[in-house]
Amino acid sequence: MRARIETAVGRMLSVVELERLGVLVFMHDIGKLFPSFQAKGWPKESWAGPFTGHVREALDVLNSVPEPSLAAALRAKRIETWVDESGLFHAILAHHGRPISLDGDSRGVAKRHWHTVGAYDPTAAAHEIGGLLEPWFPNAFRAPDEALPSSPAFEHLFAGLTALADWVGSSREPADFVGELDRNYMSHALVEAAGRLGTYGWDASVQRGRIDPMPSFATVSGRESPNAQQAIIGSTDLDARLVILEAETGSGKTEAALWRYAQLFAAGRFDSLYFAVPTRAAAKQLHGRVAAATKRLFGDADPQAILAIPGYLRAGQTSGISLPNWRVRWDDDGGADERRLRARWAAEDAKKYLAAQIAVGTVDQAMLGALLVKHAHVRGASLSRSLLVLDEVHASDRYMTTIQRRLVDQHLAVGGYAMLMSATLGSSARSRWLGRQLPQFDDAVATAYPAVWTERTLPPRSPGKGSARSKSVAMNFVPTMAAEEAARLALDAARQGARVLVIRNTVSRAIKTLAAIEQQTGSNERHLLFAVEGVVTLHHSRFAPTDRERLDTAVENALATSSDRPAGGKVIIGTQTVEQSLDICTDHLITDLCPIDVLLQRIGRLHRHDLPRPPGFEQPQCMVLGPHDGLAPLLTPTFDNGLGAWRDKDGTPNGIYMDVSVLELTCRQIECHPVWKIPVMNRLLVESATHPAAVAALHDELGDAWRNFENKVYAAGLAKTQAAGYAMLDHRTPFAELTFPSDDESIRTRLGGEGARLVFAAPQPGPFGQPIDEVILPAHWPAHIPVDEVPKCMICDGGRLVITTSKEQYVYDRFGLRRGSANEFIDQIAFHH
Repeated sequence: MRARIETAVGRMLSVVELERLGVLVFMHDIGKLFPSFQAKGWPKESWAGPFTGHVREALDVLNSVPEPSLAAALRAKRIETWVDESGLFHAILAHHGRPISLDGDSRGVAKRHWHTVGAYDPTAAAHEIGGLLEPWFPNAFRAPDEALPSSPAFEHLFAGLTALADWVGSSREPADFVGELDRNYMSHALVEAAGRLGTYGWDASVQRGRIDPMPSFATVSGRESPNAQQAIIGSTDLDARLVILEAETGSGKTEAALWRYAQLFAAGRFDSLYFAVPTRAAAKQLHGRVAAATKRLFGDADPQAILAIPGYLRAGQTSGISLPNWRVRWDDDGGADERRLRARWAAEDAKKYLAAQIAVGTVDQAMLGALLVKHAHVRGASLSRSLLVLDEVHASDRYMTTIQRRLVDQHLAVGGYAMLMSATLGSSARSRWLGRQLPQFDDAVATAYPAVWTERTLPPRSPGKGSARSKSVAMNFVPTMAAEEAARLALDAARQGARVLVIRNTVSRAIKTLAAIEQQTGSNERHLLFAVEGVVTLHHSRFAPTDRERLDTAVENALATSSDRPAGGKVIIGTQTVEQSLDICTDHLITDLCPIDVLLQRIGRLHRHDLPRPPGFEQPQCMVLGPHDGLAPLLTPTFDNGLGAWRDKDGTPNGIYMDVSVLELTCRQIECHPVWKIPVMNRLLVESATHPAAVAALHDELGDAWRNFENKVYAAGLAKTQAAGYAMLDHRTPFAELTFPSDDESIRTRLGGEGARLVFAAPQPGPFGQPIDEVILPAHWPAHIPVDEVPKCMICDGGRLVITTSKEQYVYDRFGLRRGSANEFIDQIAFHH
C-alpha cells in the first residue's frame, strides 16, 4: 500500500509525512465530540434536543464552535498548514462511503449543541483527545510545518484507506473496545493493528515466505507443463503492468493468469488477487479452481480464496451462514483455528470483498470501485494492491466497457497490475485498451493468434499457428428463431444420442423452447430432457441462489468434460449464463444469432475436449438460428429475441445485440465459410464482422438505411458512454470538489447485475425439493420495494410459488422467476404431462 501511495504522490514519503497522515486519520471521528452525537448512547431523559451525525460535524468542531481554546487543543492551526488547500481532510471525512456535503451552514447548529450536559463536557473531552496527538505522533509535530504532498489521485486513495482502517479498527474481534482513555494505548494499538492486518490478509509476508521465489506452473496448476501461450505468460516481463491474453476458449487462460499472479506475488509486486468474471455462475465455477490452486501454492498458509458474490458465504472450501447483528457462523466454527476464522473477514460483507487477499467474483463488484456509488473509494483502495484479472473481455456493451477502462486506467495509475483475457478481442477494442492506433483491415487479420499483448511491447508475442488445439466446425444458418423449430432440431440430435446445448438470447424464448420440447416428446422420451431431481427445467439467471447452485452442478454433470460422463442424448436449454460460465462440453450446439465474438465464445463450449462422440457428431456442428426474413426489418427499429433495438421513453435505441451491421456481417461469415477452422480463422472472422472498414463496405453496398441505423446505434453508444462518464468516479477531480448523487441505485442498476433481493419470512418449498429463502430480481425490473419489506408467499397449483409485494407479483417454479400471476403463466405455456 505504501508503494501505491507513493506512486500516486509521485515520490517517496518521509517518516514525518507518514505520521502526519496518521494524525489526519486520528481526527476522522472528532465530530463525535458533540453532545448531540454522544446522547445517542445516553438514557432517553438525558437529552431533549435532536441528534446529529459526526461526519460534517467534524468540520464544525474546527471551524464553527465558538470555543477559543478548542482549535489550540486540537492543533488545528498546525494541521491546517499540512493540508494547505488539498482535499485530504475532506478525504478522511468521507469514511462512511460518500464525500461530505457542504450545502447549508451548520454554524448555528454547532453553537447550540456545543455545551456541557451533565457530566459530559465536550471542550474537556477535546482537550483530552488533543493531548494525545504529540505523544502519539511525535515526529509529526517536531519537524517544521510543510504541506503534505497531494494530488487528486492520492486524495482518492487516502479516502479509501481511511475508511478501510476505520473498518479494521472498529471490529470487536479479536479484541473489544477500550472504554476509558489510556494515554499509553498507542503502544498496544500498534501491536493490535499489526495482528489484525496479518489476520485479515493485509500483511502477506507469511504467504510470501511459504512459496518458491520462482513458482512453477505445476505448483499453480497441478499440471506438469504449460502449453505454448501459458509459457509466454510465464516469461512475460514482470514490469508489464497491463497484459492482454487472447487465446481460444478452453485453452487454459485461467491457469495462465494464476501463474502470472504467483510470479508477481512472489516478487512482491502486489499482495492480493481479484479474479473478475462476467456472471455469478462463472464466479462460482472458477472459485473452486482458484481455491484449489492457492491451496497447492501456499499449503497451510493458504489465504482461503473467497467467493465474492452477494448472498454466498464461502472461503476456500468452507461455507458460512449469516446470523443476526452482522455475524457469520462458519461450517468449521467448532474446530477451526481462530486465526483462520478471522481471515474470512472480507467474505462476510460485500463491501469488503475487494479487501480479501484472494477473491473470485463478478466484474461488477470491481466496477463499483470506479462509479459514483457509496464505498467506491474503499473498493478502489483495496483493489489497488491486487492483480486485477478481467476474464471474457468483449466490446459489445459501450457502457460497461467504458467503466471497465476507467477502472483499469485508475488502477494502473497508482501502480496496480491488470490482466485482460478474451477468446478474440478484435483490433478496435484492443487498440482502445492499449491506447494504440487502429490497424488496417489486412494487418488486423494478419495479426498472430494466440497472442499476448502488453503496454510495453509491439507486436504481440505469440506461439504461432499450430500451437493450439484446433477444430473444424460445420456452420449452418437456420432462417427461423421459432421455439418449435429450435425444439425440433434439438430433439432430432438428442434422439441420435447427442448431448445438445441450446443457447437462446432471452429468458422468455428459452422458456418457450422448453415448453415446445415438452410438447414434442413422448412419455418414453423424458430421459432426453434436462432435469434436476427428476424435475424438467432449463438454465438461466432468474433462479434462486440455492437453486442456481444445483442447476450449475446439473449442467456440468450433463455436459461433463470427462470421458466418463453419462451416455445417451440430452437437451440442455440455457441463455448467456452457459456461454461464459461453466466448464462444459457439448456434442452439438444450437444457438441464436449474436455478434461474432460472442458466437465464438459459445462455440467454445462445442467439442471443448477430445471425447468420444455419437455417430454423426464426430465433427463439431453449430446451427445458428436467425430471422426468417433477414435483418433489414430490425432497422425500423424492431427488437426480436435479443436482436435489434427498442426505443426508450426518450426515443433512444436500446437493446441487447443492437448492432445489426455486425450481425449481418456475422451471417455472411457463416455463408462464406461453411466450415470454421478454429482458432486459425479467429482473426479473419472477427475482423470481417467488426473492423470499421468491413462495416463501411457493408453500408456502401446496402445503402443509407443501414448507415443511418448504424449512426443511431453509434449515437446511442455515445449516449451510453456519456452516461457512464456521468456515473464514473474520476480520480483527476480534487476531492474537495467531489459530489455523489443522492441516490446511486440507478447507477448500480445500469451494471446489469442484480436488482432487489426478496427475502422470505420463512423458507419456502423450491421446485427441486430444497427450500429457498430468497429470490433476486433482475436489475432492469423496476421494483421500488422498501428495503425492509417482507414479501408474502403462497403455493398454488403445480407447485408454483406466488410471491407478492406491495408493488408487484411474481411466480417462481421450474421455469424460474417471472412477473405476473400464476394464471397468466398457465395460459401462456402449454405444459406436457
